[in-house]
Amino acid sequence: MRRDLRGLQKDTAETVARHLVAAGSLVDDDPDEALAHARYARYRASRIASVREAAGIAAYHAGEWTEALGELRAARRMGGGPGHLAVMADIERALGRPERALDLARGPESRELGRAEAIELAIVAAGARRDLGELDAAVVGLQLPELEPARRDPWSARLFYAYADNLAAAGRESEAVQWFLHAADADDEGETGAAARLAELTGEPLPDEEIEFGEEDVPEAADEPPADEAVAVEPAPADEADPDRSEEPAQPDDAAAAEAVPADAVDAEPADEVRSSAADPVVTDQAVNDAGVMDDPRATDGPTER
Repeated sequence: MRRDLRGLQKDTAETVARHLVAAGSLVDDDPDEALAHARYARYRASRIASVREAAGIAAYHAGEWTEALGELRAARRMGGGPGHLAVMADIERALGRPERALDLARGPESRELGRAEAIELAIVAAGARRDLGELDAAVVGLQLPELEPARRDPWSARLFYAYADNLAAAGRESEAVQWFLHAADADDEGETGAAARLAELTGEPLPDEEIEFGEEDVPEAADEPPADEAVAVEPAPADEADPDRSEEPAQPDDAAAAEAVPADAVDAEPADEVRSSAADPVVTDQAVNDAGVMDDPRATDGPTER
């Protein structure tokens, strides 16, 4: 791909390359976003075969069949070779044209494919046969030398699954169960869903999936106040904090109390000063903040961790 981009200006080539990398990274998880990147790359470099091929593959994954077929055809005209023949045949099936899919599978370019691409094209051709109601022909078309249960080639799981699927469609359920078992054994990546088909045909439940338990959050003690809650300060008693309350000399209940508090001691100090010494200062929120009461270490943010 980088070699093909050498014909562009350096800045343009770097931009196109970045969008193609983004398309390739997103095509499995977000095909629509991948197609957006591929379309921009095609807009900047529409005369490069590999760019048109990438745009066609992205459109195929996004379900834009007509656009995908047009891009892949353009890539084949510009670059030559069989290209993504199996993908093009599958697009013809999606567009409701199984006969054209079979024409591609029988064409001379199919003989230029590597083994993996040839097997993929055979799987698509079997699907086209099913679309036409030719169920037995679909089964026979997949009886290839690679259809051996002991083999573990990159395409084995898909080939076994396609063969089992066509056997089930033809009403040969006992054979289909056996080949679904082979597909499940060969499918280390879990890409075929063979286990689900086995459960459907045999009525047996699926094996329990592994469940990962996360660490539970431990709540704070109920008697501890939240970190963001201010510390409440009780106001002073009303008889001490109210400055408008008038002060009167203590009235002795008996003669002993009168002697304990001489009258001249009360008269010697002004009433305002008596009130000031008797009342405690009112504690304000600002005073609490200045004293550091609100510095709760639990209020600091810590790392949290889908």
